[in-house]
Order: sequence, then C-alpha cells, then structure tokens
Amino acid sequence: MTPPHRTRLTFHGPLSETRADALVQRLTRHRPTTVLDIGCGPGELMLRVLAAAPEATGTGIDLDADDLARARKAAEDRGLTPRARFVEESATGTTRGPADLVLCVGSSQALGGGLPDALKELRRLVTDRGRVLLGEGFWQRTPTPGELSRMWPDAAVTDHPDLATLIGRAIDAGFRPEWTETASLDEWEQFESGYLADTEVWLAEHPRHPLAEETRQRVDRHRARWLAYRGILGLAYLTLVPTA
Repeated sequence: MTPPHRTRLTFHGPLSETRADALVQRLTRHRPTTVLDIGCGPGELMLRVLAAAPEATGTGIDLDADDLARARKAAEDRGLTPRARFVEESATGTTRGPADLVLCVGSSQALGGGLPDALKELRRLVTDRGRVLLGEGFWQRTPTPGELSRMWPDAAVTDHPDLATLIGRAIDAGFRPEWTETASLDEWEQFESGYLADTEVWLAEHPRHPLAEETRQRVDRHRARWLAYRGILGLAYLTLVPTA
C-alpha cells in the first residue's frame, strides 16, 4: 500500500470552480479552433475548453506520465478523445504552435529560460488573433529573508516579480492584458489542503506503516513551506491578447 496523492484535486493549482467557469467562457468567446496546453497536468482546464468549443481540437504537453494517463482517461470518459491529444514531451522549443488559444498555468518554466523568455515563446505559440491564459506567480508583498528561508529551497526575492512588473513584462513581450485576476486566499487554501488531505488521512490511519515516517516528513515539509508563503505568494491569471 502506498500513500494516496492528489486524488482530491480537480485542478493542480489554486483555481475554484467559479473562476474556472468564467475563464472558460471568456477564453472560448473568440471561438478558438486549436488549443495548446503547456504543462497540462491532468488536462482538466483544456478539456473544459474543448467541451465549450465544439469545433476545437487540443494538444496537452507534459512530462508527468501519470497526469497524462489521467488526462486521457478523462477525455475518454467525456467523449473528447477524438479532439484531445496528450503527449509526453518537453515544451521547450515546441513546434506544436501556433494555436488560437494557449494555456500556460503555473508552467512558464517548462518553456525554458526566465519569465521574459517564456513570454516571448508564448507570443510565438499563439495566433495573431488568439489568446493566451497565463497563470503566473507574483509577490503580493516583498517577503522578508526569514520568510524566504522557510519557503522552497534557495527561495529568493528574484524568483517572482510583483503584479505590476508581471503585467509590464507581458506587454513588453507583445501582449495586452484583456483580463487580470488573482487567486484568492480561499482558492490557495482549498488547493493546498486538497493537495495533502488524502495523505494526511492515510498517515492518521497507518501511523506505523513502513512508509509512514518518510511520508510524514515530506508532508510536514510541504505544509511548512505553504504556510510560509501563505498570503505572500500570489498567482495571477492573465488573459493576454497578442498585439499586431
């Protein structure tokens, strides 16, 4: 028996059902026929876009075989397999664009380089009248050195910009921000709690399992990091329109 992992998450990020519905409605308003999902994970958002845009086909790219298997199963269950393709490959330098809609939620690092380079890649990957949904981290306020020391390994102030700088970099890369919104604290708590919930219950029910101590340390470490960046690290959802 191995500890369960991420089985309570619909999206692999702080995204509520209400926000997801609004995003899908906005992103399909211009009737995309091709969708590219960078770092698609289990593919939930792309599949919802395809369900709302019956003329569209989509390709999801990721390196996690388990997530891709889950995405393919979800596509099959919803009758979307003929229009949804999930491939295990790197997104760096991908030739799978341009697409009418590019989704890149929490995955800009998959494009290689830093954020400015990723934004240039996104501009290359979207058609001239298309849209990009960029989900990107930003500092809600500048973290102190003590707070940074409790986050992820080697966390630094330079890891993320503030929101104004993030939007400015998108504009510099050839976009205009059609819509700017940020994940709420409730969305973060729903995501981080859901990320750990099944494993926490497993630990409570199997305290002397051979894998318990290793699992306990990993879970406690993850929770400590989350609580260190809670209210400091934000996630912006930017709907970007390419400039002519």
